[in-house]
Amino acid sequence: MDLLLVRHAIAEDRATFARTGKDDGLRPLTPQGRKKMERAAEGIRQIFWELDLLASSPLVRASQTAEILAEAYGGRDVATVKALAPGGGSPAVAEWLRSQRGKERVVLVGHEPDLGQLVGWFLTGDDTSLIELKKGAACLLALAGPPAPGKATLRWAMAPAQLRKLASSPDDEESA
Repeated sequence: MDLLLVRHAIAEDRATFARTGKDDGLRPLTPQGRKKMERAAEGIRQIFWELDLLASSPLVRASQTAEILAEAYGGRDVATVKALAPGGGSPAVAEWLRSQRGKERVVLVGHEPDLGQLVGWFLTGDDTSLIELKKGAACLLALAGPPAPGKATLRWAMAPAQLRKLASSPDDEESA
């Protein structure tokens, strides 16, 4: 299985949003976060051109990021996975992945530090974060066999600016 992990894009400031009295799970992306993620999604599509499944944390900022990715892939459906919420845990994510039989190219949208811990768990079997994904960044793992601890290989990890650059055409660079 090829597993692409994507951190949600730039969301509204946590402290400012907290003053609204609303639950943090409802905190949305900023307009700038949306715009940058739209471009990053184009870059992701350049190097991860097919997908069988797109899933997201239930938190608004992650689901909005997943919807942007869904549009880049022609309007794909997005599955909501509770295990991708903060604190969901690597074993719960792996269990959910194992239930998705026949899905070989999967994109998961979630949060830090959980995604970094998931990378560490899949690579080494230890739930220690080995990578920190910036908002809008992505990391590709190749899983050998069913999703399990210590059974992955890191293919690549890219910062959001690198993903946006992949979306740039030569014409874009000349006019910048």
